[in-house]
Amino acid sequence: MALQDDVGQDRNMRVLARWRQTARVLVEALPYILKYDHRTIVVKYGGNAMDDAIADNFSQDIVLMKQTGIDPVVVHGGGPQIGAMLKKLNISSAFIDGLRVTDEAAIGVVEMVLTGTINKQIVSGINKAGGKAVGISGKDGNLVVARKLMRMKMDPQTLEKKPVDLGYVGEPEKVNPEVLKTFIASDLIPVIAPIGVGRAGETYNINADTVAGSVASAVNAARLILLTDVEGVLDRDGKLIPHLTVAEAKKLIEDGTISGGMIPKIETAIDAVVGGVDAAVILDGRIPHVLLLELFTEHGAGTMITRE
Repeated sequence: MALQDDVGQDRNMRVLARWRQTARVLVEALPYILKYDHRTIVVKYGGNAMDDAIADNFSQDIVLMKQTGIDPVVVHGGGPQIGAMLKKLNISSAFIDGLRVTDEAAIGVVEMVLTGTINKQIVSGINKAGGKAVGISGKDGNLVVARKLMRMKMDPQTLEKKPVDLGYVGEPEKVNPEVLKTFIASDLIPVIAPIGVGRAGETYNINADTVAGSVASAVNAARLILLTDVEGVLDRDGKLIPHLTVAEAKKLIEDGTISGGMIPKIETAIDAVVGGVDAAVILDGRIPHVLLLELFTEHGAGTMITRE
């Protein structure tokens, strides 16, 4: 009987120790919860970060952010899903400098996949986790007024730069934050598909990182968080760089340390910070609950970019 009592007491002590650890974590998070209270954080969600295995973690993080007083705004991509649907419909697709050439046949598919399938999946996931999400695109309420994106490319024969027609690929000309402020002032969480509307009513496919950065600047966000499939910005030895100023980030692009697909993400982060966002962060979206690690712990995660 005494042995059973000792075993039961030992089990209770272990349970109590776990709950004490949970309490310590909550107390440690308190300063950060207060720091971001009633502040807007824009999260770009896409790529491998949209994998089904961690989608539930993402939804839970967004709901918890809202419940702690943060106003999250989600902007999502969907390149792989768009590519799969275009292939299924036998619509050819090509890329120039990482941007999908979007002709008249493709733009309808792009809009369908982004504003339909993907947007509603994310909305449903957040709602399932206990939040109240609403899906919109940049066309709703003229949230993202866009213009045609122009690109110049070197002709290998003449060595002259010539314009390249990307079709219905655009870039934000103006973001109207009034649409989002209505959601932010309520208990609703906006989930934005990166589709813009032109001055003449035409539809534009816009890079999701670019939309997220423009939205973050327009709403004076405390943070722009770009979820990707890498740890963050790495130095030449492959080690994570936890913090960069705008000047340092530009220098790393110039010397080739930052290269490839990371360049446009860093450029988006720089533009957002220069545009008034407190800080931009590149995070590995494959890590479970990485948003909470970044926002509510002293260590943080990924690479943060600030003005100074």
